Amino acid sequence: MLPDSAYLRIDLERTGRHLEKLIRQRGYSVKDIQRILHLSCPQPIYRWMRGQILPSVDHLFMLARLLHVHMEDLLIPSYEAPEDMAEEQRSRVRRMIAYCLEYLRIRAA
Repeated sequence: MLPDSAYLRIDLERTGRHLEKLIRQRGYSVKDIQRILHLSCPQPIYRWMRGQILPSVDHLFMLARLLHVHMEDLLIPSYEAPEDMAEEQRSRVRRMIAYCLEYLRIRAA
């Protein structure tokens, strides 16, 4: 169990830069992602890339499949805990992602 003073959060700016890098490395444009995710406009994608917001769980799931990475690898954590707590925190994030993936699998069935 983590102490109250130590918690994990997602670094929005670094996650946004990471998403943009992965999207471009795989040869996709913002317009491609907009079309694939059935978004009516590209603004949410630009907001992801600027670190203003995060994609929804559904969009993270689709991006992970499209970019051939695990969903958790799309998110960059920002640790506010002692260094020795990092592995436990990563484990908690992995469990949360696994739970979300199971939820999506059940919902799709």
